[in-house]
Amino acid sequence: MNLPNKLTMMRIIMIPLFLFFLLWDIVPGNELLALLTFALAAITDTLDGQIARRRNLVTDFGKLMDPLADKLLVMSALVSFVEVQDVPAVVIVIILAREFMVTSLRLIAVEKGVVIAADIWGKVKTVLQMFWIVYTLLLRWLASLEMMIGGPLTLIYQVGMVLVVVATVLSGINYMYKNHKLFTKSI
Repeated sequence: MNLPNKLTMMRIIMIPLFLFFLLWDIVPGNELLALLTFALAAITDTLDGQIARRRNLVTDFGKLMDPLADKLLVMSALVSFVEVQDVPAVVIVIILAREFMVTSLRLIAVEKGVVIAADIWGKVKTVLQMFWIVYTLLLRWLASLEMMIGGPLTLIYQVGMVLVVVATVLSGINYMYKNHKLFTKSI
């Protein structure tokens, strides 16, 4: 297994640790540890892609597992945010619907011997999601320190959430449009 694929697998392995810190406050500083764990996992997403392209280590495994690792990481955070009441459920439903649609399309493509790699819109969506999640985790940490959260900080959070939803919907439409022949031939 090459280095980019190891980084992808490391991102998946970090998810339970992130969830432990986010959801259980039995560890002192758990909010900061959740933030740092998620941020480190998000950084591996950038690193694995850069290393794979720079060193010509792009593999079909990486094309499939990298987006899956991103989805698992992001979905873990977002679903957990519903539990801790940081994100409205409708936001999560929209994001999950897009992810299931694109993943289903990828499964259909794989059956036909085609690998659908993440395109620029999928990458933009993922970057926006990860930045917004890191920002949300930062706000949770600041709140755990009993710092006042409001005004511009809340506005940035809300604008970020809207941007994430818009990017998610647009990238989903883009994937479906670009690959509609695969989808319609399966009906």
